[in-house]
Amino acid sequence: MKAINAIRMGGVDVLPLVEGGKGVAVSNGGTCGAWASGGGVGTFSAVNADSYDAEGRVIRQVYHGQTRRERHEELVAYGIAGGIAQAREAHERAGGQGRIHCNILWEMGGAERVIRGILEGAKGLINGITCGAGMPYRLADIAKDFGVFYYPIVSSGRAFSALWKRSYGKTREWLGGVVYEDPWLAGGHNGLSNSEDPAKPEDPYPRVLKLRQQMREFGLDDTPIIMAGGVWWLEEWQDWIDNPELGPIAFQFGTRPLLTQESPISDAWKQRLLTLKPGDVLLQRFSPTGFYSSAVRNEFLRELEDRNERQVAYTAEPIGDHVAEYGVGPRKRRVWLTAHDLSRVRQFEVEGFTEAMRTPDNTLIFVTPEKAREIIKDQVDCMGCLSSCRFSNWAQHEPTFDNGKKADPRSFCIQKTLQDVAHDGALEQNLMFAGHNAFRFAGDPFYSNGFIPTAKQLVERILTGR
Repeated sequence: MKAINAIRMGGVDVLPLVEGGKGVAVSNGGTCGAWASGGGVGTFSAVNADSYDAEGRVIRQVYHGQTRRERHEELVAYGIAGGIAQAREAHERAGGQGRIHCNILWEMGGAERVIRGILEGAKGLINGITCGAGMPYRLADIAKDFGVFYYPIVSSGRAFSALWKRSYGKTREWLGGVVYEDPWLAGGHNGLSNSEDPAKPEDPYPRVLKLRQQMREFGLDDTPIIMAGGVWWLEEWQDWIDNPELGPIAFQFGTRPLLTQESPISDAWKQRLLTLKPGDVLLQRFSPTGFYSSAVRNEFLRELEDRNERQVAYTAEPIGDHVAEYGVGPRKRRVWLTAHDLSRVRQFEVEGFTEAMRTPDNTLIFVTPEKAREIIKDQVDCMGCLSSCRFSNWAQHEPTFDNGKKADPRSFCIQKTLQDVAHDGALEQNLMFAGHNAFRFAGDPFYSNGFIPTAKQLVERILTGR
């Protein structure tokens, strides 16, 4: 394997190894500080991060507001307090080594308020902001205001060009690097465009080369590109390292730090990672953000797949083939289905899926009464964790605080499930984000006999290779 040399990032020399940020209490100050102590760039998540009481116990995020807007204010306050707590822990654990970054999703509810509150409350402890999930035009202004570097996450040169021309070109001195996140391989939310086929992965090299060529047009020859998604062993990326065509490259590891001693996920989750097989991670579009995302295909995702399959189109009056009358809800409000779909609905009902729920696309899905009650409760309990949510119809913009659409029962409350799985909730009944290479834990001799390394040991292993 080629020698791995330090590169210039954010004004200092660091190892080109970056911990990927994983939201809602999964990338925390412990994992971030430990990774940075090995000389790389540690990242904690500023997405609903945990805060602690005087005895060091996690403060669970319980909401008391009577309205969504009131609960949203609680969410922002929780987010700021948690981000400050994680920044302090990361700084202490790093021991002056490496760099400390925080990761935030631009489409998170109150994102700008949260990140500004964290940077204000943790001055001097954070070196950079990594930000994706949307087009974060204002990221550069925030970084400039607080004197930290910014690292936008993109999946194409075209996306970076739009950000540069609208905003980043005015604040180039604070651009620390650009994260290229492979939309077919990365875990969590993915940046697939409407023109890209989720079933046809593309080679990342030509896509990253196009990004570098675009950056060179803007005079960014020496600004690092951070390759994210699908990175496991660096020797598999030999043609990328010290390649003048690509320029300075760093590598981001999002999935592998899950299986470290500092990782706050449950032991059951860690053991589950050691059993995954190829194909166990699913790229799907159930997220209330509207983005594709990659997660372990467990009972939670299978229920969403089945829920979306039990779907029929309806019309408000008889039109064309829609001539079969059907009554929806307790009042049996009339809609019209095709004869074929009515036959399917009768079978759904025989199987216990008796509750019809309307979607924004003039379709009905069929669920059990218990699941219908759960969906409605989750929609009512919304606390505005996204800037716009298709599941609950929340949007953070005044005066209506809704997105103008019906709430969509084909999705789910992402805040609820990610908080639950991060705090020892049932693995099969919750969303488990993971990259598509997670199956490699099972066959990697580094983890034989159930060995779980420290984050620092993982960094050392990546540097020395197999």
